[in-house]
Amino acid sequence: MRLTSAIAVYFIVWWTTLFVVLPWGVRNPHESGEQVAEGNEPGAPANPQLLRKALITTILATAIFALIYATITRGWIGFDDVPFLNQMPGTG
Repeated sequence: MRLTSAIAVYFIVWWTTLFVVLPWGVRNPHESGEQVAEGNEPGAPANPQLLRKALITTILATAIFALIYATITRGWIGFDDVPFLNQMPGTG
C-alpha cells in the first residue's frame, strides 16, 4: 500500500470512527439538570468533551487501520476470496 493510499484510508477510517464516538456520553442541559441559556439549542450537548472524543477516535482509528493495513499487505483477504467478484459479468 502506498503512503498516499494509506493516508486516504486512515482519513476515512478516522472520520467514520469519529461519527461512532461522538454520541458517547452526550447529555443535553435538561438531562444534566442545567438551565438552557437563552439563544442556545435545547438539544445541544452541555459538555461535548470534543478533545477527549478526538483522542478516543484516534486510538480506535489507529487500531482499525492497523487491522486493515495488515489484511491488505499480508494478503489475508484478497479479491479472489470475495465470491461475488468472481461471478461478475466481464471479469473473465
